[in-house]
Amino acid sequence: MTTFTPQLTVGEIAARFPASIRIFEKYRIDFCCGGKIPLDEACGTRGVNPAALLEEIESASAPEADTTDWQSADIDALIDHILTRHHAYLKTELPRIEAMLAKVIAAHGERHGAIVIPLSETFAPLKAELEGHLMKEEVVLFPLIRSLEAARRAGAAAHVSHCGSVRNPLRVMLMEHDSAGDALAQIRTLTSDFTPPDGVCNTFRGLYFALAELEADLHRHIHLENNILFPRAIAVEQEVAR
Repeated sequence: MTTFTPQLTVGEIAARFPASIRIFEKYRIDFCCGGKIPLDEACGTRGVNPAALLEEIESASAPEADTTDWQSADIDALIDHILTRHHAYLKTELPRIEAMLAKVIAAHGERHGAIVIPLSETFAPLKAELEGHLMKEEVVLFPLIRSLEAARRAGAAAHVSHCGSVRNPLRVMLMEHDSAGDALAQIRTLTSDFTPPDGVCNTFRGLYFALAELEADLHRHIHLENNILFPRAIAVEQEVAR
């Protein structure tokens, strides 16, 4: 991890470490057009402690390794992890990426329209589908899985759900996961593997970084559901149906 100092400009930090953009946005520090001033000066205008902000930026770079064995962990804990780690991330990041994309189109649409317009046309339906997907999981699927697990622990028969078998909502979730995967692949192609064009601003670079993070998080999210939670839910349903 690069060590940053308060004497570096905001723009230099944002360019070298795009994850810092999220921190600058949090404190309303202009990292793009006004990014040529030193960090300590920018912090002074916002009443922010430069050392504390740099510490927050450094922390943003530390990868959060997930070493939990989710195959054997409590199934409720797995659902809670998906909600707090992945659903919360999407609820924050999808609107933020949407706003960044709008800024990039406004500033670079004329020169880079062949990239950013199709990118917007791909991201918008992905965002809409994911938001609906999260709601269906939180309102329908996850409560159903929790009720099956509660019945298993109690040694009781599960209540009959209006969905019928848990396989029915799972089928829909799997289809939507495939759709999201296709959109992510298209976004990667449109962005040339998240490589921004030469000479673009920090917002443009930050957008590509955020899209790469979105892809990585969604891949982990979908893995936990497709490969671990969903098969475990089917196994629990079969157990309580005996």
